[in-house]
Amino acid sequence: MKVAFVGKGGSGKTTLAALFTSYLSGSGHPVLAIDADINQHLAVAIGASERQAAALPTLGDHLPLIKEHLRGDNPRISSAEAMIKTTPPGRGSRLVTPFEDNPISAACFREVNGIRLGVTGRFAEDDLGVSCYHGKVGAAELLLNHLLDGPGEYVVLDMTAGADAFASGLFTRFDVTFLVCEPTVRSVGVYRQYAEYARDFGVRLVVVGNKVTDAEDVDFLREQVGEHLLGWVAGSAHVRAAERGRSRPITELEPHNLDTLRTMLTEVDSVTRDWARYQAQAVEFHLRNARAWGNARTGEDLAAQVDPDFVPALTPTS
Repeated sequence: MKVAFVGKGGSGKTTLAALFTSYLSGSGHPVLAIDADINQHLAVAIGASERQAAALPTLGDHLPLIKEHLRGDNPRISSAEAMIKTTPPGRGSRLVTPFEDNPISAACFREVNGIRLGVTGRFAEDDLGVSCYHGKVGAAELLLNHLLDGPGEYVVLDMTAGADAFASGLFTRFDVTFLVCEPTVRSVGVYRQYAEYARDFGVRLVVVGNKVTDAEDVDFLREQVGEHLLGWVAGSAHVRAAERGRSRPITELEPHNLDTLRTMLTEVDSVTRDWARYQAQAVEFHLRNARAWGNARTGEDLAAQVDPDFVPALTPTS
């Protein structure tokens, strides 16, 4: 299952992504975590030191390798350079799984506290004024388009804050999107904006409250987001310790907060993915990007990369 964490900047989505990832790992579930936020803090949140986090390889820096591997011998793709972030898989493409050993995992993933982790890469000083951060996130989108996650496998992305998540088709790649919402007007505003954008694409949007201190906070969230509110995380000594660099086992998280994580996992496990729709959305956004900029950048008609009637899950060996 593929899961995303979104929300207003500062709402605690990285904290919730780290807690959920750690809960999955601590419960014995295989999990691949990817930090796709412009502020790369997920590694530290799941227990890496700042030095370890800074030394992690990035998906963005290995985009040529990712393209070359995923291209395989797909005859519709003229070269790895002709692939863009939205290029969908087709017959001949290499479809990968989250926990296999391959050139992408060797170059881009590392183990942190038993969790396989990838990061898109920081927005470096050389990027200022000349580059868009979504170019780095594009490596994650391309990977997810070609990723076959099976039953009992979890892929968790910490997304960039606010409506920036809609700058590409990446927001459609998830079985469940958890929107982390503080009991504030500004945070609820981001929820409403996200819900409006996501509605036409069938995004399964679920709200998890954060920084909840009392019943009044819960009532506010229920009033504002209604049935989308799945649960909430209350103030946590466990989280504060982690933020001070003193990580504790996830089993030491407060009982109510553990219950919320358990409910979130139940929500994720209740979903059955429609692979045909998944591929169709990938194709839709690929064609949009091809017309908007991809054709001009590559000098090719990228619509030709689309393999009609191809559905990844139905042809896993293609």
